[in-house]
Amino acid sequence: MPIQSRWSTPLPETSLQKWLFGSSFDPLPDRPAFIDAEQPDSQVVSFSDFRLWSKKIGLGLQNAGLRVGDRVLLLSGNHVLFPSLFVGVLMAGGVFTGASPAFTPREVAYQLRDSGASFIIVAPQLVKTAIEAAKSAGLPANKIFVFDEAGQADPDTARHGVRKWDDLIAGDAEAIAFDWVEPKDPRSTTCCLNYSSGTTGSPKGVEITHFSYVANGETALCEDRVSVKPKQANEGALCFLPLYHAAAQTTFGVNYPRLGVPVYIMPAFDFIKMLQHIQNFKITKLITAPPIIRALATAPIAAKFDLSSVTMLGCGTAPLAPQLASDAEKLWPKGDVFLRQAWGMTEITCTGTVGDPLQTKRLDSVGEVAPNAAIKLIDGDKEILEPKVRGELWFTGPTLMKGYWNNPKATNETIVNEGGTRWMKTGDIAYVDSMAPGANIHIVDRVKELIKVKGFQVAPAELEALLLERPDIVDAGVVGVIVNGEEAPRAYLVKLPGSKTTTEEIAKWMEMTTAKYKWLRGGIVFTDAIPRVPSGKILRRVLRERAQTEMSRSVRAAKLA
Repeated sequence: MPIQSRWSTPLPETSLQKWLFGSSFDPLPDRPAFIDAEQPDSQVVSFSDFRLWSKKIGLGLQNAGLRVGDRVLLLSGNHVLFPSLFVGVLMAGGVFTGASPAFTPREVAYQLRDSGASFIIVAPQLVKTAIEAAKSAGLPANKIFVFDEAGQADPDTARHGVRKWDDLIAGDAEAIAFDWVEPKDPRSTTCCLNYSSGTTGSPKGVEITHFSYVANGETALCEDRVSVKPKQANEGALCFLPLYHAAAQTTFGVNYPRLGVPVYIMPAFDFIKMLQHIQNFKITKLITAPPIIRALATAPIAAKFDLSSVTMLGCGTAPLAPQLASDAEKLWPKGDVFLRQAWGMTEITCTGTVGDPLQTKRLDSVGEVAPNAAIKLIDGDKEILEPKVRGELWFTGPTLMKGYWNNPKATNETIVNEGGTRWMKTGDIAYVDSMAPGANIHIVDRVKELIKVKGFQVAPAELEALLLERPDIVDAGVVGVIVNGEEAPRAYLVKLPGSKTTTEEIAKWMEMTTAKYKWLRGGIVFTDAIPRVPSGKILRRVLRERAQTEMSRSVRAAKLA
């Protein structure tokens, strides 16, 4: 039987822009919405200006020829106008799709072709990438606009036919009079194509509707309403997670502005600068990823900064070892701050669980199912009906994606319709501590990433968490490899600088710590870094390819010996 949320909240049938601003014309407060953390005195966007900039961009896109349903690709790092570019596309009646600023021209071209984008808006330093990608995808250069409000673009870009920022932005008077496009059916109208991380193959465009996006926002409002934490007079959030990604896009680009929480935006992540900004701006809300929690827990320099303003510490994207969470919490007086984990996916508008809003201590779970949603656990073709039994997590709720863009095969493989209810097979292995509403959910690993050793299932995340309990290991990634015809775990480890630990020491420690089938018989390899997507998820596909190459090389060397 499905486990329902304890919480429900009414969901308005409206566009994201209407949910965010109310209307095109009613007065809005001038409270700060977005502040450039590097230039806090000069680069500030008020909530009122957030709407105005969005309208200037939306009208400008319409004037440039955008039609309802056209896709617009944004290629940029974090910026205080990033959220306005996102919402402006929606106001024009378009569909937003964001690409990583780290992408190569080939990767950008793939997303251009797959999304069928009609326009590119690009940061000045990425113009060459955009030009090359557009040429490869068959998009004319005059469909590229340089996102350059400071006039920093290379003057030579005009030679390629690329258009300036001034060519896109509508004037203030026009924009003030502009009434945005309101979708006829928010439930079926796509507002964005957020691409999956591609950890297991080519990225897929995830269609999120206006209604699903609004439902995600209402989850944040519901959690805020029932929280036992007292509201603070001067709250602030720090955004260093990439805004092109669905997680930061929803939380920092939309939900916090609606909640009235100013967002300090970092152009890119830097650990020391993050600590400085928390101290200088008295940040209260700190949402992170596992590598950042690991740094907070292990880097001595973290204790040298005043982090006392933080009242909410969150983490997502991957399972986190309880000891690591506990060590990070030691930066604050006992009981002042406890880490909340959450689980989500691009396919469910990034929010599947929420922390118990009545919670007063850390729970080593990802929380409970989000408002208006439900989950169930499946083992093969059977539904699990008792607690603490592992199975694949299925999810249903209003935040569930419309489907994969132009990919009905992948959509049908992922979404199951049971009696009119659409369930998503998440691919995550989980268990619950009870079958009642509000049950705590524990994510173990991904179905496709489980390593099968002599009939036993080994979760890479479990071994990674165990390895990270060692003070001489700062990061870990585990994958399955074939050894003598059987699968075995292989660990890639990043050592603490200066550590003299050896692979033999770690292998022996694992043998004393774990069951025999979890031993690292596939090998242990020290490396400089674990490959991850910007949200923090490990790129196991990259590790598997590396392992295959290394092991093939070893076999060839053995034959030549």
